[in-house]
Amino acid sequence: MDLLPLRADHAAELAPALSDPALHTFIGGSPLSPEALRTRYERLVAGSPDPSVTWCNWVLRLRTDSRLIGTVQATISDTNAEIAWVVGTRWQGRGYAREAAQGLVAWLRQRSAHAAAPPVRTVVAHIHPDHLASAAVARAAGLLPTDEEQDGETRWRRVLRP
Repeated sequence: MDLLPLRADHAAELAPALSDPALHTFIGGSPLSPEALRTRYERLVAGSPDPSVTWCNWVLRLRTDSRLIGTVQATISDTNAEIAWVVGTRWQGRGYAREAAQGLVAWLRQRSAHAAAPPVRTVVAHIHPDHLASAAVARAAGLLPTDEEQDGETRWRRVLRP
């Protein structure tokens, strides 16, 4: 699998891959049309309107058939990164989300060592307590659940640097 920087034109291929309503059971919302997803991706690609926040977004592409199957993202603010991932239901259970989340955390660690920006010290993810698959992905990426909750989701955390 490859992680490619998100582009607005990825929406046409990703909208069908992310169209299963079951995908939104824990993350909320509903599937977006290709046009609505393109509008969302245009906003993400443009970057955060807050200059102290960096949006990093990638699509997941299978090498075997060059198919886009999901996304992974990090929102970096100060020394914290909040991460999230989504993989189309057709490709779930094959380790793709785990691979993407692990790769993202490794990238955040490397970025911190080489970037002019302050290093990322803490990585967090918010996961619905009943979403066992996402909890397994977070654990595989080195995050651990905390006692903190936000909007009914458990905050998972990994400290990269104290």
